[in-house]
Amino acid sequence: MTPTRLSVILPAHQEQDHLPACLKALARQTGIDGLAREVIVVANGCTDATADRARAEEAALTAAGWRVSVIETPSGGKIGALNLGDEAASGDLRLYLDADVVVGQGMIAALVAALDGPGARYAGAQLVVPRPESAVSAAYARFWQRLPFVAEGVTGAGLFAVNAEGRARWGDFPQVISDDGFARLNFAPSERWRVEVPYHWPISEGLATLIRVRRRQDAGTAELARLYPDLAGHASGDRPSGRRALRMGLADPAGFAAYAVVSLAVRLRRPSHHWERAR
Repeated sequence: MTPTRLSVILPAHQEQDHLPACLKALARQTGIDGLAREVIVVANGCTDATADRARAEEAALTAAGWRVSVIETPSGGKIGALNLGDEAASGDLRLYLDADVVVGQGMIAALVAALDGPGARYAGAQLVVPRPESAVSAAYARFWQRLPFVAEGVTGAGLFAVNAEGRARWGDFPQVISDDGFARLNFAPSERWRVEVPYHWPISEGLATLIRVRRRQDAGTAELARLYPDLAGHASGDRPSGRRALRMGLADPAGFAAYAVVSLAVRLRRPSHHWERAR
């Protein structure tokens, strides 16, 4: 059955500098003329020009066939923004997109095709980290992108989409650290589809920020395992074996060293419960 509408839900907190590129990439998408589509920007807890920047892109998006909604809320939580976006959405397909992500050409058409099939479906794409300015972040990103979960799997980091049957597996997004992890674990690996279209997802700059963000990511994974043990079986393959990691380390000693230092530092300190940017 051909889908009737795609809703792109885009939470944005203090994203005035990144949001325009994200929206311009949506406006440039081709091959979707027959698809009814909307983008819902939820500017949450913003004190900058995020909402104004979203409205500045509205004319170009409308000309490209998108219906645009900009919702402003004083609350700064991403989970609340996701739920507000879902409440406003009319699409049977949902794409959840971070405001600092830039999708490649053909992304929307590829995701829609991946979701247009029987059963519950979850779709992601080929994650590419733009080269960071920090040398340690560049080394870490190079190694991290070669891990099987990123290189071969469907990470959901910054971008994931579900069809109507898949979205029906949960109600509101729960108040968890890892919203993308929660959504992904609602699907068995056989229900996840990866489209080979790249999207740019920025990584943290500098060792200290890498450690803070990685600590929070690990805390999010542990939280999901504790709160949703029934979904734990869907996490198979998320981590590489020690042997494979060692082989990768021999091929890229600098990348392995950066990854190992961050991993060790995370284990030595307790996780923070404060939200951390991925950059």
